[in-house]
Amino acid sequence: MKRRELLALESVLGFAPAGMTRWLDPPALARTAIKAGMAKVFADYGDKREVQAVLPSGPAPLASPVEGDVWIDFAADLGDGFDATTTIATLLGAPTLFVDTPGGNDLELPRGDVLVLGGDEVYPAASARAYENRTIGPYATAFPAEPGIPRPTMLAVPGNHDWYDGLTSFLRVFARGARIGGWQTTQTRSYFVVAVAPGWWLVGLDSQLGEYIDEPQLDYFREHLTAHLQPGDGVIVCTAAPAWVHTASKGPDGFNQLHFFDRTIVRNREGAAGTEPTGAAIRLWLTGDQHHYSRYVQLGPDGEPDEAYGIQAITCGLGGAYLAETHRLPETLELPPATSRMRTKDVPGMPMRRVGPTYPDAATSRRLYRRVANPLSRWWLGWRNPGLLVGIGWVQFVLAWLLGAVVGLVQPAPDSIGAVLRGPVPTTASALALVVAIALGSWLLHWLTSVLFGWGGVVATRAIVFQLVAGCLTLLALVGLLLAARSLGMPPLPGIVLLGVAAIGSWGIGALLGTAMFGLFLLTQPSGTVASWRMSAQAIADHKGFLRMRLQPNGSIEIHAIVVDRICTDWATTTAPDGALRVVPATRITGVRLLDGPITVTRNRGATSDTGKAPA
Repeated sequence: MKRRELLALESVLGFAPAGMTRWLDPPALARTAIKAGMAKVFADYGDKREVQAVLPSGPAPLASPVEGDVWIDFAADLGDGFDATTTIATLLGAPTLFVDTPGGNDLELPRGDVLVLGGDEVYPAASARAYENRTIGPYATAFPAEPGIPRPTMLAVPGNHDWYDGLTSFLRVFARGARIGGWQTTQTRSYFVVAVAPGWWLVGLDSQLGEYIDEPQLDYFREHLTAHLQPGDGVIVCTAAPAWVHTASKGPDGFNQLHFFDRTIVRNREGAAGTEPTGAAIRLWLTGDQHHYSRYVQLGPDGEPDEAYGIQAITCGLGGAYLAETHRLPETLELPPATSRMRTKDVPGMPMRRVGPTYPDAATSRRLYRRVANPLSRWWLGWRNPGLLVGIGWVQFVLAWLLGAVVGLVQPAPDSIGAVLRGPVPTTASALALVVAIALGSWLLHWLTSVLFGWGGVVATRAIVFQLVAGCLTLLALVGLLLAARSLGMPPLPGIVLLGVAAIGSWGIGALLGTAMFGLFLLTQPSGTVASWRMSAQAIADHKGFLRMRLQPNGSIEIHAIVVDRICTDWATTTAPDGALRVVPATRITGVRLLDGPITVTRNRGATSDTGKAPA
């Protein structure tokens, strides 16, 4: 059965299987924008991370003891449509996962002992109901608790969407020791540290909408991480956004907070004699936020990526939300950049290069993002976001009639289109009213986009110009249709009928032309929030994935980047061990394949200097 059929079972399932978020649906967009603005305001005046200092402190324990290899799963950006989210949850919860490899042999990978959710556990904004429908329900039905089965540990870091209710729902879901299906949560705060294996530490940071790391959080890590680090220890850091890429897309200071954490918490500690090196090093940065897969590796002395001993930075935001583009990713990075405003930083910064495949690959990324402006494609933003189509129709209706008032084309005619065309020249008052309306509308759009979405004046102006062009085209098309009908011998229409035809036509034509022009406008954006709408508007549910990692007794970590090109959309119901109704794939999920790896990262790189570089 399909997701819509499962909605009829909501009262039995205990949650409502949700569809993919339609990001450009005006009401949803407005609600999310308002929550985002409020979250930012309240974050400035009431940092909930500081309040967490009163919560129990301590490393997050493993829910079940682990012997030998430790398997860690990482999935991010997951709480969106039921089909995509539950497909990934089903693969994560399977006792054994069979993965196709380029060589044709299946990999048999066991279920992870630890599952890390890497941010944005719910969309479009956090709330108790949203978590139930989009995260807890799908994960609980994919992997129900069974007596006698070891409970994998579930840990989570909050992303920006988790912060949109001030982190209230996130803490209730992940910081109270609750069980989510067969997984057990163990953290007590929105950040955590876990000693996952001898010499290996797993860390989750709460960056709260890109703000500075708060002092209670730093104290927590100084007490439970820094104080216990030994020379040669390796640290895996999970963060909510790819700050390394932000240095190229959002400014040179994007990596400052992570670099500060690296220098002051991992590589150095304050001792009786002052600052002393710990000898430990971050070996792996993990994040989501960008809904694709990419990997950067530190360059070695020879100028080539050092796969074994270099720091790896991996973005894997394929847990359930829309697919994002990859063809604009930078090839090289310097962390932190020389132009960073940090007072104390590594000079020169750590050089990194993008290696391995991206998902989607660059050619597929270019092909996919252009579809948003193609009305002949089912992925056109108008078809994928009907609310946007309707909303732009009303915008164009008003705009076309205002423009028509200036040129005298939409004044009610008593008998025919000819009379409309011969209407009186607009008065100075009507022309002035149009100028004032456009000026006020431009200012309002500029203000709203700047406050809610961070648009600049150039972007807002460009959006207005595209819509004005669409209004002119709408008006010309409407007049052309009326003239064509008259030339074909259509009898004169009463004025009120002609007015109604013009009203309906301006709305319908305007909806199509205005939405088409908005799609073209999106293609003109090089980067930023508006540029991301090219992919979010399509709500692509396919092309999902996660990381499965193995910590081996020899101290190295082996990383498998796993993707599934087609998600499951056909479901069946069965009974879980506790008697509850459970949703399972109607047929086995196929096409699960290894995208990248196995990638081996060695822990014992020796004591490190203050620059974070391995000694020669």
